[in-house]
Amino acid sequence: MAPVSPSTGPPPTTAPSTTPGRSRWRRWHVLDLVAVGLALTGAGCVATGLLPGAEATATLARIVPLLLFLGTVVVLAELTAAAGVFDVLAARLATAARGSWAALFALCVGFASVTTATLNLDTTAVLLTPVLLALARSLAVPALPLAMTTVWLANTASLLLPVANLTNILAADRIGLTPVAYAGRMWLPQLAAVAVTMVLLWYWYWRPARPASGDLPRPERPVPADRVLHHVAVAACLLFVVGILVGVPIGVASGAAAGVLVLAFGLRARRALRPALVPWRLLVLVTGLFLVVGTIGRYGLHDLMAALVGTDAGAVGAVRAAAVGGLAANLVNNLPAYVAGEAVVGASDTTVLLALLIGVNVGPLATPWASLATLIWYERCRAAGVRIPLGRFCATGAVLALVGTAAGVGALLLVR
Repeated sequence: MAPVSPSTGPPPTTAPSTTPGRSRWRRWHVLDLVAVGLALTGAGCVATGLLPGAEATATLARIVPLLLFLGTVVVLAELTAAAGVFDVLAARLATAARGSWAALFALCVGFASVTTATLNLDTTAVLLTPVLLALARSLAVPALPLAMTTVWLANTASLLLPVANLTNILAADRIGLTPVAYAGRMWLPQLAAVAVTMVLLWYWYWRPARPASGDLPRPERPVPADRVLHHVAVAACLLFVVGILVGVPIGVASGAAAGVLVLAFGLRARRALRPALVPWRLLVLVTGLFLVVGTIGRYGLHDLMAALVGTDAGAVGAVRAAAVGGLAANLVNNLPAYVAGEAVVGASDTTVLLALLIGVNVGPLATPWASLATLIWYERCRAAGVRIPLGRFCATGAVLALVGTAAGVGALLLVR
């Protein structure tokens, strides 16, 4: 596949008359323009007073831990890939499939679902995406089916436990559910969402990409170029995962793990440490997004959410909350969408609030910025030179968001 970013692929050819400035402009991806546009719009909101300076400062203070996580976790993933960890894991996964395309599909779906449910969706986006992309390279199969498996299940498999998604933690705290009680309400919606995801993944992405021979090669297990760096990278990833499990703030966990790996590379492979490791576009996009959403919130977002969600209880209220949550997530990102929706749903309306949660967890698949996990995943694909066709991504993601959310809410109404 052609790379989505020119920094990971061959330089574009241009006609002799093309100026250097126009050549550089053509190198920009549409999401680069979105990121810069959001940042400029957010800065304009602050400069013009649409978003008061005090509120802008408070917004930036709230997202500093998030920016720390996003910046350091991408560095962790980049250096872990450079150390060969993902290649080794991919080879083991390929061996476990025993040459079967269907078995590989089941393994990838199971791996992504369990990782998301027991750790969180951002861990899936950061650590599992490179494994599956390395798996596609080792088997010489199209990378898109494996990439889509990661991003879709990072979102749709994040319902079962509070730890799987920050929105889940907010919801569980709001309605006072313990992890066990929360899982008792969400296990059937989770199964329904994953089942829909599996069907659409197979029909749209895996089945068309099945090798003509029906069999997969069994790649040799790669040997890391530097075993010390390989082992340190494994230890850094485990440090990150353990930190999440024991409740360390996610930005601190990723920062500590990335710091360990940066130190190791500084001692043994300093050339790998380059400014391009820092995901500037992701950081700029998130900063601009929160400033713009904060401004919109001052001028009617909460009132609009209240009008759209309404005050209906039971099935009608649940369907409306889920639909509005999913739509808002694709427009402004799922975290601010949940916070805005939660503010207009009473804490006693448990079913409606959980339906809103299904909407903002399963629904954010129609746009690349709808969830932070999707943004991280897109960066990982871009860094690996995997081109994601945005039209197809948005169209198929919109269908999954609609059907998956409907299935999840229907299952929720069956579990009282």
